[in-house]
Amino acid sequence: MADDSYESVLLVLKECTAYRPASDWDVNSFLWKGRLRIISKGDDCYIHWEDSTTGELFAACPYPPDGSSVESVLDSSRYFVLTLVDKASGRKAYIGMGFEERSSAFDFNVALQDYAKRARGGSAQPTAAKQATQQPAIDFSLKGDQTFSIKIGGVRRL
Repeated sequence: MADDSYESVLLVLKECTAYRPASDWDVNSFLWKGRLRIISKGDDCYIHWEDSTTGELFAACPYPPDGSSVESVLDSSRYFVLTLVDKASGRKAYIGMGFEERSSAFDFNVALQDYAKRARGGSAQPTAAKQATQQPAIDFSLKGDQTFSIKIGGVRRL
């Protein structure tokens, strides 16, 4: 049976850097540098590391709604540790990942949080707005011969 789910690109960042191993990474000596894409297909989400020019896939990290495959490092807002899992053997590798700009790291976090919220059945609509849409509509139209006037200061009648 073919998968009828469409693929949605949640985020594309032009530059991302990977470091190995995550336990003793040196930010001046990186393993890989390229483009990062967060892709959602059906209920699944993946973080793809791709070559910036050819689009060739370097690695893919599945991202579950609980966020267990991505952790922020303690001493920086621009660096993360991703858990890569080999589908064939089930072996795990912990790879460091970083961004040069804080705004890229922020966008990365927000895209993952949005996916997780959607996957858990949450809505992007705030709670107050949900409540407002659930209440019956109130009719504010003027009835019969009702009128109203508005006085605006500083305006002269002609």
